[in-house]
Amino acid sequence: MNFQDCREHCLMQLQSSEDFPFGPDIYVYKVAGKIFAILSETAGMARVNLKCDPQEALMLRDIFPAITPGYHMNKQHWNTLQLDGSVPENEIKRQIENSFQLVVKSLPKARRPQLAG
Repeated sequence: MNFQDCREHCLMQLQSSEDFPFGPDIYVYKVAGKIFAILSETAGMARVNLKCDPQEALMLRDIFPAITPGYHMNKQHWNTLQLDGSVPENEIKRQIENSFQLVVKSLPKARRPQLAG
């Protein structure tokens, strides 16, 4: 998965929005005003920060060398994924969707997007 594929998958999440509060090179994805992903690219290497359950975050870091504690984030609840091709695309998509769901679950019911199914 490359930068553009990751960007498109973040925008596919229900009621997601793209914002640039940290500058033009830091793509921030929110649902109901809450961040679920931060995407950037430095020296040709894209990376994305995603919210994650603390136990799962540790497990993913053990399995994939390209997944590390969240850069500039709470290291317990966020992971940074290097989009270097070593993490399967379906796994990255799953983690984006999981991050989105974790943020949605933390919202008051009145602010949650209506999810099908």
